[in-house]
Amino acid sequence: MGRQDQVVEVTLVLRPATEIGQVVKDRAEAGSGAAWIPRHEIDRLRGASPEDIAAVRSWIKGIGAEEVACDSSTRMLTVSAPLSVIGTAFGTTVQLAGADGDFRRTLGAPATIPAAVSQSVVAVLGIETGPFVPPRLRRLPLPDPTLPLEIAAPLSFEPPEVAALYQYPPAATAAGTCIGLLELGGGFRQSDLDTYFQGLGVPAPSVVSVAVAGGANQPTGNVDGPDGEVTLDIEVAGSIAPAARLAAYFAPNTDQGFLAAVQAAIHDRTNSPCVLSISWGGPEANWPAATIQAFEHAFEDASLIGMTVCVAAGDNGSSDGLADGLAHVDYPAASPYVLACGGTRLEAVSGRITSEVVWNDQPQDGATGGGVSAVFPLPTWQSSAGVPESVNPGHFRGRGVPDVAGDADPETGYRVLVDSQPAVFGGTSAVAPLWAALLAICAGAEGADVGYLDPPLYQELGPAGVTREVTRGNNGAYSAQPGWNACAGWGSPIGSRLLAKLHSDGGA
Repeated sequence: MGRQDQVVEVTLVLRPATEIGQVVKDRAEAGSGAAWIPRHEIDRLRGASPEDIAAVRSWIKGIGAEEVACDSSTRMLTVSAPLSVIGTAFGTTVQLAGADGDFRRTLGAPATIPAAVSQSVVAVLGIETGPFVPPRLRRLPLPDPTLPLEIAAPLSFEPPEVAALYQYPPAATAAGTCIGLLELGGGFRQSDLDTYFQGLGVPAPSVVSVAVAGGANQPTGNVDGPDGEVTLDIEVAGSIAPAARLAAYFAPNTDQGFLAAVQAAIHDRTNSPCVLSISWGGPEANWPAATIQAFEHAFEDASLIGMTVCVAAGDNGSSDGLADGLAHVDYPAASPYVLACGGTRLEAVSGRITSEVVWNDQPQDGATGGGVSAVFPLPTWQSSAGVPESVNPGHFRGRGVPDVAGDADPETGYRVLVDSQPAVFGGTSAVAPLWAALLAICAGAEGADVGYLDPPLYQELGPAGVTREVTRGNNGAYSAQPGWNACAGWGSPIGSRLLAKLHSDGGA
């Protein structure tokens, strides 16, 4: 069999049956008293329509492809066909690459949706494979790795110490809640978790691994890569909210796998996570518009069911790692339907914060992401926050990133145990589970999900002082200032105040 005859699978992402604006309008006109839509109801309202599915199935037969799976709830229809058929159908040339032909890439024109199904299909995912996005974490190089971490890295913290500095409510519990963790490769070792949590004197969390699109909990031995990300997420969230269950959604690191994992968490009726932590992403400018649209529909679903999605804002400053001389933000942190989490440098003495500034170790190391989106216009709820114009030519007034922040400097980072190795990690990867744990604690204490936090954060919560402003430092193109800023958002959490405000308001 020639390479172009190799059968591959790609996923067609269909449009929602009802646009989010219509769902919100219909609920308002009906006088719905429920804050959020149940998962089974969102499947009915937002799943792919039977008419769109039928149209796509007819087209699939016409090109000689076969249907592999169809999930109307997540709007994902997977097909298989020879490589040459896929390339022709989507107007591109697909080649196998790598020493063993183990990943795919397109040559020339990017894939496009054929006119016959362009009204029904939003995006096609899985044509290109290979690493899609990197984790947003940084490991602190230790001067002497044989020393205990508290000596080798004297400014670092155990995660519960960070939570205490941020005044997470000590008496509140996350019991009855579930925190979702999205993982694109790698895995954790139960022996690491047993040793780590025993050392902290904290009950080990209940962790369930959810296999998505062929992914699995498979440690690789790569401490600085996927294994470090997976274990950091679990050890931060699990030690700060030990009564919460953790559901880790493992998927391949492809556009196809990433979206499938997001959808699996949103539509998971078994574990029902109230919050999802995502510590993976890439420059917004590198994401195809169609792929962003497919992800946005999923994040819209999350907002409607009351799931907060916490996303790392990036670790490469205002350039987001691109060398074109422009400022960029990270996606999916730039989505208006997620809580974008930026990074700070946190210092403390005797259990009290002595300094907190924008994390910026450049040029030798990382810095928090943040800035102004070039894709998403300024949301209505962000209109009074003082989001600046983009520093790029054209000065677009877009969605400001991040929304909030937390400790991310590797020098003041988190002590963890990964692949049997003690390590100190920073990066905004740590801030997403840090905030996810707080929101799970609030949900457990209130007996209700915190929900889509962005609008109330800007309209009520942020101005009410539930965060600690970070007013010093910069991430390159943007500088901190009082109030919201494009380096640290509203700032780092004051957990007890957030819980008190949510309680007095009856929820977000």
